[in-house]
Amino acid sequence: MDTEYTSTPSAGLRAPDQLYGGYIFDLAGTIYLGDALLPGAQRLLAGLRRLDRRVVFVTNNPTGDPACYAAKLTRLGIPAEPTAIINTVQTMTQWLRRHHPEATVFAIGEAPLTNALAAAAIWQSENPAEIDIVIASYDRTFEYRKLQIAFDALWFHHRARLVTTNPDRYSPFPGGRGEPDAAAIVAATEACTGVRCEVNTGEPDPIMLETARLALGRDLADCVMIGDRLSTDIRMAQHAGMDSALVLTGETTPDLLAQLAAAEQPTWALARIEQLVPATFHEACAWAANGA
Repeated sequence: MDTEYTSTPSAGLRAPDQLYGGYIFDLAGTIYLGDALLPGAQRLLAGLRRLDRRVVFVTNNPTGDPACYAAKLTRLGIPAEPTAIINTVQTMTQWLRRHHPEATVFAIGEAPLTNALAAAAIWQSENPAEIDIVIASYDRTFEYRKLQIAFDALWFHHRARLVTTNPDRYSPFPGGRGEPDAAAIVAATEACTGVRCEVNTGEPDPIMLETARLALGRDLADCVMIGDRLSTDIRMAQHAGMDSALVLTGETTPDLLAQLAAAEQPTWALARIEQLVPATFHEACAWAANGA
């Protein structure tokens, strides 16, 4: 259950004084950690829906498909449809179809990624001699065999390009723990082949925001990106010239925020996510004074 909500941000933090037409939320570290909602998340989403605000969720995590993440949010108390979820399984598939529709690919990744590639009629192969693109992704089934295929395609045959679904070093878990993410797979592949990763289709790449913009049906100038990571969530918003809100419930600490140069600062910085809604709209959200 949420602890009591305080509308006044702590010193050094700053909350919006306006509502936005659209809200783009990161998931892990922003809405939930592991299998638990973060404080205020359920109340905030219910309030935004009462205010008839448009909402989508984005995640760099390619180990599930949109239906998987929608089911998780619904189970945790935030009803969601798959159409409201954008992740790097979708953005990688879209990038390949747009730029390399005839390419043969090899994905170091899990079933949601390879299944999506198959559904999009993107040809996949484990024969290094015919691989055009190696996708290095978040893969908890990573093994030497996969690395050898990538090595042969990139180093021996000199024909493939290396791309990734996302640049994250780790995925955050409760209690300050984490799990190695796609950057570890990229690093292993780069280290043995000498080939550099050319393309990232997750945050902070603008393809993620463009997909979110189309889902929201609004200009990015009327939207805000909310996340816990400066290097992905906030940087992506800054590159797009849109407002951003950093919530200190995931990777970024208050000390790290304080060290940022003025040009690197997010538009807003929040201790709790429901500070996104100005106090003048709390009654319309049906929020009681005690945060219920």
